[in-house]
Amino acid sequence: MSHAHAALIPRHRLIVARPVIEDGWPVSEVAARFQVSWPTVKRWADRYRAGQSMQDRSSRPRHSPNRTSPQPARRCIDLRLRLREGPVQLVCRLGIAPSTVHRILVDARLNRLSHVDRATGEPVRRYEHDHPGAMLHVDVKKLGNIPDGCGWRYVGRQQGEKNRAATPDKPRNKYSDPLMGKAYVHTVIDDHSCVAYAEIHDDETAQTATAILVRADEWFNQRGVTVERVLSDNGGAYRSHLWRDTCAELRITHKRTRPYRPQTNGKFERFHRTLADGWAYARCYTSEAERRGELDGWLHYYNHHRPHTACGNQPPSSRLTNVSGQYA
Repeated sequence: MSHAHAALIPRHRLIVARPVIEDGWPVSEVAARFQVSWPTVKRWADRYRAGQSMQDRSSRPRHSPNRTSPQPARRCIDLRLRLREGPVQLVCRLGIAPSTVHRILVDARLNRLSHVDRATGEPVRRYEHDHPGAMLHVDVKKLGNIPDGCGWRYVGRQQGEKNRAATPDKPRNKYSDPLMGKAYVHTVIDDHSCVAYAEIHDDETAQTATAILVRADEWFNQRGVTVERVLSDNGGAYRSHLWRDTCAELRITHKRTRPYRPQTNGKFERFHRTLADGWAYARCYTSEAERRGELDGWLHYYNHHRPHTACGNQPPSSRLTNVSGQYA
C-alpha cells in the first residue's frame, strides 16, 4: 500500500512504465531518471504490459481458513447487547478464545459498554451536523423551586420540608399545589457547536416556548449563525399551531423525535445532566431567586470557558467565529 511519502502515485506509475514498454528504455535508465529502484520500475512495467491496474492491490489474503465463522460472531454480538457481559464471561457461552471475542466486539464497536444504550440495549449512534445552525435542539428541564432557607438536598428532609412550608408558591391555576412550584428551564442547543441558550419561566406553554424560539433565533443570528432546523420532542407546546406558524415565519424547518424515544434527543439529556451538576444543584442556594440569578453566569462559563469533549476539549464557542465576549 502507498504511504504519505511514496515516490510513485498511480498516475506517476504510468509515466514510469510507458518509456520501458512503449519506447524500449532500459529499466535501469528509467530507474535513475525517476530516482527509484529498478525492481520498482520492473514491477510497474510488468503490470502495464499485462494491462493490469496501477492501483495498489489489497493486502487481504485470498483465503482465511482460521477466520471466525459468521454464526459465532452474530451470537457474540447478540449476547453482548442482551447480557452486557465482557469477553471473559462470553467465552464460557461461546467456546472461543477471549481475544477472538474482543476482536469481534471491536469490529462491531461494542467493546465498551458506553457504546450501548442502557435503556434499549442497542448500539449508540452518534451524529453531528457539519455547521452551526444546521440543527437546534429545544427542550425543557423541570426543577423544583428552592424554598427560602435552602432545600432538602443540603439541610435534610425534615428541615427542607419546614422551609418549603414556610415559602408557599402562588398557585398558577386550580390544579397547582401551592407547595410544589416548579421552574421550567427552556434550553436551545446548537447541534454542531453545543453552544446553549436558556431562559427560566414558570410554565411550558406554547406562547412561552415560541417566544423563546424567537429570542434564541435572534441570539444566534447576532453570533453569525443562521438557524435552519429545530428538533423537539412531542410536547404540547411543540405540536401547537402557534409553534408551527412561528417556525414558518422564521423559515425554520421543524422536526420532532419519535414518540417514547428520548435517545434521539440524547445530546439534550446529557446537557441536562451537566446543567444540574454545574448549576442547579452545584451548591447550597438559600432561595430560588439566588439560583435563577446564577444561570446567566454559568451559561457564559459553559459556552466560553468550560472544555467540552465533543469539541476536542475546547469550549463550545470555539466552533463559532467572531463571538462577542468569547475571550472574556
